[in-house]
Amino acid sequence: MGYTDYLKDLLRPLRVYKLEGSYNGGELTAQGEALDKCALRLEEVQREMLISTAQGPGLEAVESLLARRPVTHTLERRRAALAALLRTGGDSFTLEAINDNLKGCGLNAVASETGRPGQVEVRFPEVPGVPAGFEEMRSIIEDILPCHLEITYVYWFITWAMMEARFSTWRALEARKLSWEELEKLVL
Repeated sequence: MGYTDYLKDLLRPLRVYKLEGSYNGGELTAQGEALDKCALRLEEVQREMLISTAQGPGLEAVESLLARRPVTHTLERRRAALAALLRTGGDSFTLEAINDNLKGCGLNAVASETGRPGQVEVRFPEVPGVPAGFEEMRSIIEDILPCHLEITYVYWFITWAMMEARFSTWRALEARKLSWEELEKLVL
């Protein structure tokens, strides 16, 4: 029910106004339509003011406040990345908090301690090889991790054992017509 019907329903019990086909009805219709437009705009503002529900302008406004933009392409991951970037602060230096921030930034990266003081490893567990957009990811990772840490990036590629488990014969492998780079990054 729109505001036009709402306004008319408010006045109908008084039985004083002719609400259909009159100047009164036309005025109520015009006011109702204007209120409907206001309501739609207010719904949009309410949606865009929260990161968890924003779809466009709200997310862009938050991103304009940050030094880095999230490295993600889906709406849900973009929201999570912005929330993580906003959570990053002076108390975000535990390994759990760092990994939460990396994950939240849309990065498929995991930081782990190496056992050597001042050194950490960053792995990309679900991405074989060097991830696409690595330079941008690296700058975000280095913004999140404390600056006194030495960071070693660790990548993985398909092994011969993985290929033998996946393909029963060379013919099955050759039928896929993969380039060497595609073969190196083949995910099981």
